[in-house]
Amino acid sequence: MGIIERIKEIEAEMARTQKNKATEYHLGQLKAKIAKLRTQLLEPPKGSSAGGDGFEVTKFGHGRVALIGFPSVGKSTLLTMLTGTHSEAASYEFTTLTCIPGIIHYNDTKIQLLDLPGIIEGASEGKGRGRQVIAVAKSSDLVLMVLDASKSEGHRQILTRELESVGLRLNKRPPQIYFKKKKTGGISFNSTLPLTHVDEKLCYQILHEYKIHNAEVLFREDATVDDLIDVIEGNRKYTKCVYVYNKIDVIGIDDVDKLARRPNSVVISCNLKLNLDRLLSKMWEEMGLVRVYTKPQGQQPDFSDPMVLSADRGGCTVEDFCNHIHRNLIKDVKYVLVWGTSARHYPQHCGLGHVLQDEDVVQIVKKKEKEEGGRGRFKSHSTAPARISDRQKKAPLKT
Repeated sequence: MGIIERIKEIEAEMARTQKNKATEYHLGQLKAKIAKLRTQLLEPPKGSSAGGDGFEVTKFGHGRVALIGFPSVGKSTLLTMLTGTHSEAASYEFTTLTCIPGIIHYNDTKIQLLDLPGIIEGASEGKGRGRQVIAVAKSSDLVLMVLDASKSEGHRQILTRELESVGLRLNKRPPQIYFKKKKTGGISFNSTLPLTHVDEKLCYQILHEYKIHNAEVLFREDATVDDLIDVIEGNRKYTKCVYVYNKIDVIGIDDVDKLARRPNSVVISCNLKLNLDRLLSKMWEEMGLVRVYTKPQGQQPDFSDPMVLSADRGGCTVEDFCNHIHRNLIKDVKYVLVWGTSARHYPQHCGLGHVLQDEDVVQIVKKKEKEEGGRGRFKSHSTAPARISDRQKKAPLKT
């Protein structure tokens, strides 16, 4: 029996099982089995080379955004409008068969936008090059899920389910669970608050399913069984997602208003070029890019070419900013002067741990090189040679 058949068999068993106190341990074990099988499904087959037939797209710019959706929802048209890169668009499905990159120039930054082929139900099992598409989505900083506003809401649920089945968690944060494998000592289970979804027995059973018999587990929040499995697997990617409803020009204004009020949603029309500026501002807001301008000592700030930082790519502190310029610069920094919204007064003396905000101006003050051994009569060493043989003999006195 193949992996896909075993997954379907376990899902059918879970659907037959009633959910109550007596069956929660059994359901937890079944969820762990499915997670293990799905991880095996993503691994390359044994005996094959490591390289696959994925999309080779080099990372470029200050951020990467992936367009994901069903075929013929307007992804290629949206890429052409936002970036100016031509992506073939037609009235039939699967017009785009490979990954087409484009660059958005917005707020002095460059954002890479990827037009991916449409995915279908069963993409997580490899249908329609689904695995390659989802692999590129995992490497992006933001996912734009393009949906047809005239279609049913089931499309959004199908896409979310396909992405979650391969370890992509949309608009979620990593669970506050500390997990560490040990060599000996058994399983140590602790929590900082009362748990309602998981108890010690269920945690033991899930760990034994993974053949883990020595580990330390600490719950810092009331997490579910799925959160615990995600932490044990350790290969989950937590990314932000914006739901883009295209083709709003073919539905009524009441339906448009209802879609626009949903969380993390933007309504647009590529045909009439409606609300594209709102989509760009929403992308900027979700990516959390921070522009920092440099100011040389005694000169005006340079507003032409900002340094772009983000929490997903390194961080937004002064230390990250120095490492962005040069990795050895941090050794010579004495303090920095900051102007902008992150400063309490202008300028503010800040250390390396200060968190920068968008459009801050930073001036780095470096340490002065110390003169060896002090100055004048306070010199700690003489200029005489170290060895006696190197001393210069004095000329004899004139008599």
